[in-house]
Amino acid sequence: MSANDAAAVPVFSWPVRIYWEDTDAGGVVYYANYLRFLERARTEWLRSLDIDQSQVRDELGVVFVVREVAIEYLAPAKLDDELESRIDAVERRSASMTFAQRILRRIDGAVLVTAQVRVACVAADGFKPQRIPESLFLR
Repeated sequence: MSANDAAAVPVFSWPVRIYWEDTDAGGVVYYANYLRFLERARTEWLRSLDIDQSQVRDELGVVFVVREVAIEYLAPAKLDDELESRIDAVERRSASMTFAQRILRRIDGAVLVTAQVRVACVAADGFKPQRIPESLFLR
């Protein structure tokens, strides 16, 4: 699965505004902050499905952890830019999910970042791999 193969309409999109705290000394977004923007989109996607991660941890005893990230930085974002953090595709397996994600600049649609992010479902108390509870996606 690649971001280029993803449908034109994203599975989910979350707006991001760039603030001073997001930038480095050169006035562009510090590279590690893009990971936060990708994480926010995944978290808000779960919320849009009425999945509360704290409740999942407390009631089902599992949490999701990032297992692998492949990221490509294509162009910089700058102070006050309005971005869109998108999930373009989701592949669900028994104990993991892989997300094709992009970050775009809203004013011109320029793709700034593409990423493949794999998250694993693990036991909250010992971080041992677990199957993703089917009840999560039956809501």
